[in-house]
Amino acid sequence: MSADITALLSAAAKGDGVAAARILPAVYKELRSLAAARMKRTPPGQTLQPTALVHEAYLRLVGSGSPDWESRAHFFFAAARAMRDILVEQARRRASLKRGGDRQRVKLGDEFWGLESPVEDVLALHEALGRLEAESPEAAQITLLRYFSGLTTPEAAELMGISVATAERRWRLALAFLRSDMEGTSAREDV
Repeated sequence: MSADITALLSAAAKGDGVAAARILPAVYKELRSLAAARMKRTPPGQTLQPTALVHEAYLRLVGSGSPDWESRAHFFFAAARAMRDILVEQARRRASLKRGGDRQRVKLGDEFWGLESPVEDVLALHEALGRLEAESPEAAQITLLRYFSGLTTPEAAELMGISVATAERRWRLALAFLRSDMEGTSAREDV
């Protein structure tokens, strides 16, 4: 199936409209499961559904002109970045003053809901990921694939063309960097 997708991507890049139309059905199930995995980590009250996220990401991927994906891995990197951008834009909209972004949120304890509350702040993560990308582009790539696309480390390693051990090292580096950066950011905001 990977070879089929690569062939479709290659044909679409050369201007084959039929191949471009066949890409979404070929990758839809995989993109949908990646979006669903990512959406499980978003804060409560999220109005965007996984299906809508997949469709919006796909429209961005093909709407920017003739697709020029070099491989299946390149396509999924582009899809992960598109999903990230969409989630960041939505977080920015929700945080805007026009939408009540100046209001203080009151968090109820986990015991009240009986659910694990998400700890991530999409905007802070986006900014920290930008700083990580400047320090270690490959660690940022593995983060895109692991966090925003929901891939496992072996799946991300395969897409990146690196060993699982190397992917695990870069993932640990990314986690340490992001944790440190985001804790430093929240500490600076408290001052």
